[in-house]
Order: sequence, then C-alpha cells, then structure tokens
Amino acid sequence: MTDVSAESPTHGPAFSTLPLPGPVLANLGRLGYTHMTPIQAASLPLTLAGKDLIAQAKTGSGKTAAFALPLLARLEPRRLAVQALVLCPTRELAAQVAQEIRRLARAEENIKVLVLCGGVPIRSQKASLVHGAHVVVGTPGRMLDHLGRATLALDAVNILVFDEADRMLEMGFGEDIAAIAQRCPPSSRRQTLLFSATYPEHVEGLAERYLRDPLEVKLAERHDSRHIHERFYEVTESERLPAVALLLNHFRPESTVAFCNTKEQCRELAALLQSQGIMALELHGDLEQHDRDQVLVQFANRSCSVLVATDVAARGLDIAGLDAVINVDITPDAHVHTHRVGRTGRAGESGLVFSLASRRDRGRVGRIEDMQGSDSAWHSLAELQAEPAPGEGTRAPLSPPMVTLQILGGRKEKIRPGDVLGALTKDLGLDAGCIGRIEVREFSTYVAVRRDVAGQALQGLGRGRIKGRAVRVRRL
Repeated sequence: MTDVSAESPTHGPAFSTLPLPGPVLANLGRLGYTHMTPIQAASLPLTLAGKDLIAQAKTGSGKTAAFALPLLARLEPRRLAVQALVLCPTRELAAQVAQEIRRLARAEENIKVLVLCGGVPIRSQKASLVHGAHVVVGTPGRMLDHLGRATLALDAVNILVFDEADRMLEMGFGEDIAAIAQRCPPSSRRQTLLFSATYPEHVEGLAERYLRDPLEVKLAERHDSRHIHERFYEVTESERLPAVALLLNHFRPESTVAFCNTKEQCRELAALLQSQGIMALELHGDLEQHDRDQVLVQFANRSCSVLVATDVAARGLDIAGLDAVINVDITPDAHVHTHRVGRTGRAGESGLVFSLASRRDRGRVGRIEDMQGSDSAWHSLAELQAEPAPGEGTRAPLSPPMVTLQILGGRKEKIRPGDVLGALTKDLGLDAGCIGRIEVREFSTYVAVRRDVAGQALQGLGRGRIKGRAVRVRRL
C-alpha cells in the first residue's frame, strides 16, 4: 500500500492540475476547494483514470470528494438511471455524503442524488425511485429491502463505492453487501472504490472479492496530534456526569461532542446539562430519523453547544471547527478512542480532548496508551472552576451563538439558499453577518441566525414571503 503523508490540505496540489472540465473546476473554486488534501492528491489521478482503488483514510480527510468527483465524471446526465451506488454504514454518514455529492454536482444541471436509509417511510422512497435518480447513497439494509421489492434497479451502475467498509463489516452488513454487489454489473464493467479507516483481514477479503486489480493508497496519519491537547481526569462513577458540566463551564468550548458508551448514559447526561442551562442534544440509535436530522442540523450550524452521542456518531460525523471532545466513558476499543479524538483538531485548528476515567477504566486507558505510544496526561477535577474567579463577575450560562429556524418548504418548493438569504437581508434588513448556515432539504429549510436577532428573523419571515409565497416558520 502506497503511504501518503498527512500534510495540511492547503499545501497539496491544486485541483486545477486534474483533468476536470472547466465548469467543474469553477464550481470547486466557488465551494472553496482550491488545493487537494493528501488522500485526494493520491487517489484522484488514479480514480479519474478509471482505476479501482483501495484507500485507507479516516472521516475528515476529504475522502468524500475523492470518490464523488470520479463518480460524477462517469455520469450521463441525460440517462435517468442509477449509474452510481455508494454504500455507507450509517444514516448520518449517508446524508452527509449525499449532501456533498449534490454540492459537487452543481456544475451539471439536474443531477439527481437519492438517499435510501432506514428510519424513514419506504413509501416516499419508492415514489422518488419511480421518478428516477442518477446516484443512490444509502445503507445496505434499506437498499436490499428495495431490491427485494423490485423498486431499485442496479443494472446501469458503472461505479460502486464502499464508504467506511470496515465499519459496515463490523456492523454485520457483509451478507447484505454481497447481495447488493451481485445485482450490479460485474467488476469488469464497473469501477469499484473502497474507503476504510482501517484495513483488517475482513476488509481485505471484501476488496479481493469485488475489486479488479485495485491500486492502493494510505493516509499515513490518523490525526494531527500536534493540534490536539488531551487530558485525563480520574473520577468516581458518581462524579462522571457532573464532571462534564465542570469541564464545559471551566473551558467554555463553543462546540463539543460528549461520547457515551450507552444510550441511557446519553439521556442522563443531556438531561443534566439542560437542567443547568446548557444547550445539549442527544444522538443515538433510538431517535427517529427526523429527530436525528434536526439534531445534526442544529449542532453543525452552531445552534447547539453540546452533542451527547454514542459511537453511532463517531464514524461519519464531520463537523467543521469542533472545539472539544469529551469521553464521558472510556471505550473498550482503543481504535474507537482514536476515531473520537480525531473529530477535533482538524485543518490546523487546535482541539481539546477530555477523558473521564475511573479506576476500573485503567486497563482501557493502558490499551489507548499502547496504541498512541505515549503516556496519558492526568489532571485533577479540583483544578476546574465551577464558579468564576474573584473579579470576573457573574458567568453567563454556556449557550450557542446561533438559533435554528425551520421553514416549512424546501427543494420541492424550489427554495434555494439565496432565496432565504435575500428574504433575511434585503426584505428584513438584517446584516449578512448575522446569518449562518442555510440548509435546504426536500421538504424543509433550516437557517441559522445569530441569537440576538432570532426573534426579529422569526417574526419577519413569518410575515413575509419567499419566492412569492407565505411560509410557515418555527424556532427549533
């Protein structure tokens, strides 16, 4: 496997060095894609040339663009058939991958990208498939369900992507993957790309079975530890959850993911933080898809201070500018700890990691130290200030800078981000700097607005019009 050094994304070759059409390069420039990340620089010349590929790369390395650009290059826009298939382990990752493919596809008119995952009614997915799609992104279980109902046809697929292949196999999707691959054209008639954070024996077996003479690239570093400052705190079980609030009030991170090993722990911690005025939301497998989507929207756009999550979110969660990670529980798997830590400290930004360990966790900490090749830095909870120091005055509750407004209307109503921005700035007179991320979904649009103007924006949108229509708006 060819090793690729993990350098800053801005130091890689320019996208303009790739054999991409002018409109695609122009769209990349508008999206801020000027220079390739290491995994993109190593893989794109190979995949754009049609080669099968095995790429060892973690979430946050730019891997989605590394397979999305060759995927889009092979599409025939006038042929409304499923020509590209992307398999993902989780609904969250599938949604993020589809969103990125749509952004990268703006250079071409009317590329239809469809997400097929569980947790949403299959009836609406069947209706969307009847209208056709060029790209399907989803989880193996739901895709297999559609194949069984004959609502999904894969005979036109010319590129197959396994994203986070190791995670899919760990989750028991091996047989589903086999059944799906058998319904695609044979490997001699398609390009197959496999992306995996690790490359254990079972992933190697998957590659041997479905890839044809693949080339291999590997990202040398999992994350840049120079920018990550990790501390361990010894706690008793009764101190574990209150210690999270202590850390948040002492260090005041704007955006934090707190990882728990169980759904019950997630619920208890979220409730505790909310009782102290901290905007915290939980993310775990018991949430309905609609609720999961809204949680991720609010966290990504800085309307939520703390995301309390199980490891379903450790893989595939890609939030820009994450300030801190708190390991509320020490995971028994040192590899999972590495994935958790890698959520912060990206793209040259600094990140904080706090791990809470009881004496019973010492063995798990030892395995983490063995993997990292260094001893842990231990600190005492007594160092943390629950209250402001003398002379600081009253410390306000930790609250996010933004608020999310949901507009009941989305792509089905032809709403675009520019329509929402115009309604807020031109019609209501708000400064563009008060407006954050605008995300248009199929039936809803989410816009983040600065907290101090949220009331004005809510009332103004409720009384005004978008694309000439009155809309219903609510604050999440």
